[in-house]
Amino acid sequence: MDGDTAAAKIWEPFGTLYADPEARSMARVGVVDVGSNSVRLVVFDGAARSPAYFYNEKIMCALGAGLSESGSLSAEGRVRALRALKRFAALADGMGVSPLTAVATAAVRDADDGQDFVDEVKRETGIEIHVIPGDEEARLSAQGVLLGWPGSYGLVCDIGGSSMELADLADGNVGRRLTSPLGPLKLREVKGGDKGLDAFIKETISDLHDRMQSEVGMRLFLVGGSWRAIARIDMARRDYPLTVLHEYRMTPEAVAETRKYIEAQDADELRSRAGVSSDRMALVPLAIRVLERLVKVFEPKDIAISSYGIREGMLYERMPDAMRDRDPLLEACRFAEAKDSRLPGFGSMLYDFVSPLFPHADWQRKRIIEAACLLHDVSWRAHPDYRGEVCFDYATRANLGGLKHYERVFLGLALMHRYSSKKPDSRFHPLFSLLSEEDAKEAEVLGRAMRFGAMLWLGAQAPGALLWDAAARHLTLELEPRAQPLYGEVGESRFKALAGALNAEAEVTLRGR
Repeated sequence: MDGDTAAAKIWEPFGTLYADPEARSMARVGVVDVGSNSVRLVVFDGAARSPAYFYNEKIMCALGAGLSESGSLSAEGRVRALRALKRFAALADGMGVSPLTAVATAAVRDADDGQDFVDEVKRETGIEIHVIPGDEEARLSAQGVLLGWPGSYGLVCDIGGSSMELADLADGNVGRRLTSPLGPLKLREVKGGDKGLDAFIKETISDLHDRMQSEVGMRLFLVGGSWRAIARIDMARRDYPLTVLHEYRMTPEAVAETRKYIEAQDADELRSRAGVSSDRMALVPLAIRVLERLVKVFEPKDIAISSYGIREGMLYERMPDAMRDRDPLLEACRFAEAKDSRLPGFGSMLYDFVSPLFPHADWQRKRIIEAACLLHDVSWRAHPDYRGEVCFDYATRANLGGLKHYERVFLGLALMHRYSSKKPDSRFHPLFSLLSEEDAKEAEVLGRAMRFGAMLWLGAQAPGALLWDAAARHLTLELEPRAQPLYGEVGESRFKALAGALNAEAEVTLRGR
């Protein structure tokens, strides 16, 4: 059986998930990932192109502990994993997402009793586990990255408990992919102490480099719990203000600094400060050695943490091409607008209304401006005194793909200004440090423009247009006659506030006169 046919059989349970290529929302679906270190249930819901986490639970079972020496799954790990899977099966029944789609990776595929475990799970829980090969694991992890970063290029590195996979990305396609025994649970069993461990890591990564033939200077995407734990520690080391792991960036130099930092700290104190579990923290010293060597050999230009991996890759696997081509950020925002705003559909009209204020915005900034307009009203249920803060928290903390950290803060600040004419509270200032002064000012202009434009709703018709002459610092509002009654005292005040943010003279004209 060739690889494509095998993959099609593996993912057959998802065959009807995206039956309609035009669908904007997805059917709720549950996925179980049986890893070497943890067993996780994720239930996806929400926008079809940008699924949200309806439910997410992980249990550290260490199925792969001692596998290299014994050849078998950990006896204690099997008990814990089976107990977890029984719980997940019951949860799935309660949520109406049975049957669950389950995959198992390195530990189960390498263990002598792996098939026996799969059979036991089927008997005891009804969950059918698909054991996938290493290159398929690498491919799906890379597709998970594509779920959040369409068109990405670079190298995806997914670390589990018993293995580490690499996959090339170019123009949004997965290329060469390899698997290796560089998972921390496997590394614990390498003989020869620190010297033997370093030699094993060095030799294995050198071999991976020769076989991958990756270019120097690509982006390195990190997938997996041990990498995320290292990122949390790097955040603690830097006192980084936005503790969102997805799209967190590290430099190659930071990896070396973080290893020194880990070695110099008390493990329990560091674990508590960084918010890392004790089970995960025990693997970090091994994982950071792998990462430091990986960065030294592959020489990436930068490093990006991806919260999306194999589970998200399983969804991406079934997406029609037309759906894959959609922007995950804008799809998530459109879904939120349709579900939570008072006037669904007005966000696109508002975007057209405010766009003339940003004539030099590139495509990346335009999509953030559009996202802000789509989200401008989704927090209306919050108390009026706190809507700005709720908007800011939503933008900076929500599950939004395709969004860099500084873009999250830009989006949040714009939405904060949309709901408040006051200066933001000082407690948010550490996050504002991620923005340049120019970006912060542009976010204020966008927020004030949305605040004004939201008053001019005319149903399906545009209320008029903003004309912006940046050279003359002159702002003109052209009102449609039907919209004239909407431009009252509050509207006038908000229009003047927008002109003030632009440092411009303001003028109002009535179309047709």
